[in-house]
Amino acid sequence: MNKQSGIHYLREHREAASNRPVPAEVARIRDTVVAGLGDLLQGAFDAVDDSLFELANNARSNNEQNRYFEAMREIRIKRKGVERHFQNAVSQFFANPPHAGQLHSEEPQQQASADSLTLLGNDDLEEQVALNAMTSKAKAHFQGSLLQLQTRFTKVYPGTTEDNPVNPMAPEHLCSAFTEAIQALDIQIRERLILLKQFDRYVVSNLGMLLDEANRILIQAGVIPNFRYQGKSNPSQGAEDVKTARSVSPEGELQGSAGGDALAEDSALFEQIRQMLAVQRNSAGVAPRSSDPSLRVIGGRELADMLNSIPGQNSWQNVDDLSTGEPVTIDLRQVVQQLLSQTETQDGRQPALNEVDEDLINLVSMLFEFILDDYNLSAPVQVLISRLQIPILKVVIKDKNFFSKSNHPARKLLNSLARAGIGWSNSDEKTRDKLYGQIHNVVQRILNEFDGDIGLFETLNQEFEQFLERENRKSTLVEQRTRESERGRIKSQKAQEAVDRLLREKVARYRLPDPVHDILINGWSRVMFLAYLRDDSEHRWHETAKVVDDLIWCLHPHEEDEERDQWVRVVPGMLKTLRAGLEEVSYNATRLDHMMGQLKHELAEAFRTNAAIEARKDSELDKEEEPPTLHKTAVERQQELEDAAIAEFVTKIDRLEIGNWVEFRLVNGASFRCKLSAVIDEADCFVFVNRMGLKVIEKTRVELAHEMRRGRLTMLEQGALIDRALNAVVGSLRTKTA
Repeated sequence: MNKQSGIHYLREHREAASNRPVPAEVARIRDTVVAGLGDLLQGAFDAVDDSLFELANNARSNNEQNRYFEAMREIRIKRKGVERHFQNAVSQFFANPPHAGQLHSEEPQQQASADSLTLLGNDDLEEQVALNAMTSKAKAHFQGSLLQLQTRFTKVYPGTTEDNPVNPMAPEHLCSAFTEAIQALDIQIRERLILLKQFDRYVVSNLGMLLDEANRILIQAGVIPNFRYQGKSNPSQGAEDVKTARSVSPEGELQGSAGGDALAEDSALFEQIRQMLAVQRNSAGVAPRSSDPSLRVIGGRELADMLNSIPGQNSWQNVDDLSTGEPVTIDLRQVVQQLLSQTETQDGRQPALNEVDEDLINLVSMLFEFILDDYNLSAPVQVLISRLQIPILKVVIKDKNFFSKSNHPARKLLNSLARAGIGWSNSDEKTRDKLYGQIHNVVQRILNEFDGDIGLFETLNQEFEQFLERENRKSTLVEQRTRESERGRIKSQKAQEAVDRLLREKVARYRLPDPVHDILINGWSRVMFLAYLRDDSEHRWHETAKVVDDLIWCLHPHEEDEERDQWVRVVPGMLKTLRAGLEEVSYNATRLDHMMGQLKHELAEAFRTNAAIEARKDSELDKEEEPPTLHKTAVERQQELEDAAIAEFVTKIDRLEIGNWVEFRLVNGASFRCKLSAVIDEADCFVFVNRMGLKVIEKTRVELAHEMRRGRLTMLEQGALIDRALNAVVGSLRTKTA
């Protein structure tokens, strides 16, 4: 690990630490924090173990599976040592606290951090980026508590000042201590990143309660009980600090921080992307624009005004159908460079963008590259969204929170359009489809009306969500009826199959008298069918099956007195049960009396003459039960081979959840999209519906696996479009910086 990561610094710092006693209140905080972090860390390691086991279970090869199992074994063996190392490092922070970093990151510090990343190897780069993102998120989310705690610790520890503050619980110190502790683990970068992710989830994300407890202990000790932070005299920083301090309550929580977790994660991801872009610039030897006196940096309102004058951006305003043709790709970088080249400057300096705006333009370009290559969007919706490249660029330049706030109006609208359009098929009739018309209307209004007021996106998103809510209410009712109908149909089908199978097995063994055969097949089978459907509540299925057994037994010869006595006891009750059951299913009354009379005659004859019902010959039974041929056909052999080849696809099918969208491709090249509405386990049946809630197809698990293996079934991703695009951008940048 490079020294820039802070690990060598921590080691040197700990070695230089003295054993001088700490104040009593600090010792109390130390014991509480070390114990609390230990408990949280155990949860993180348990989650890592579960994650690695899941990865090993779903591994695509033996080598990959062995890799995850080896990592599990390595972590389990050295886990206690890592925990002890981490807790000792944290304890040393309280004995000799390192100086705390500023709570408000400054541009020079960010730039230095980005520059340092270029010195790292590929694995170290990924680990350092994850560490930076984790730290940034924690500092943003717990800003109020950290600010108070830093001020109080600075008051407690001798030899510290506001210009040189200390905070043993600063996130950067805790994260670096854990990173140092896991250096002892002999695992690869992917497993190491899983460790950091779970440390972030279970430890860093729960620092708030430990920070609040530390503040409470210091307040009880009389250390600045009424926190009032007035900010510093530095004009470049003071206004921002005062603004932040005013939003901090005495309990150490930020006011109005609802959704802080999501905001912090988005900010951390955006910062991670910016750092990677900075690495690319540094690798290419690009100097900061602000340091070049021959350049005049253009940004903000001036750049937004320039974008408003882009020629041809309104060429789609008068088009009747914006989804005709192919998605349009615009080279936004080239467009902006052409605008800059046409800009005249009074001082003769060449106009240029600052690094932030250049990063934003690059991000918008990469964002739409992903969108225009995203198979999850149907083609017409993809074309419509492609028309919004210039408006979204104007939004991003005007409001840089687009990438760092998941609830940004323009971002929410794009996500809503993409989410609604996932179920729209190319085969749908555009002119008659309300959803398509609504999406088309939204895009057209943005092109016609957007003049820089981002409130338009908020208005359009509210209108679109209201439209979707109305449509979803209708489709949900239809889907519910479809689901109930299919469940009823399949349960009825299964009941009929169970009745037919049971009667066929019992009746096939004997040559029953015609009246007996008739009453079982054409009468009692209805009673059994109804009993099967009601079995969950009435539990009569086994009783109806026992009636069949009793009837066949009564037709057998019985010579022993005990058996004949039993016959006399069984027959009256059985006849009563038969009549009651047939009457319950509304069997024809006249025919019922005739059938019951014939049945009594057959039973009396069997008892009087002691005649046996004739058993079918074994050869006849074998002939009925054996398949028509003993030799497997070529088709059957091919089917067996295919069944063996679909095992991995069956596993993927089992991951399908209710509400997931898929696309089926037909043999003729046509395709349609549908949503999984129900999985009826007892019939191994997957029921799919369209956007309107109507059933379009049903298949078994194996049939779906075969479709996927042949490339005729694709699972569609349903996550937020912009979030998926940003994750794809991170992956692309990692590849480029490798």
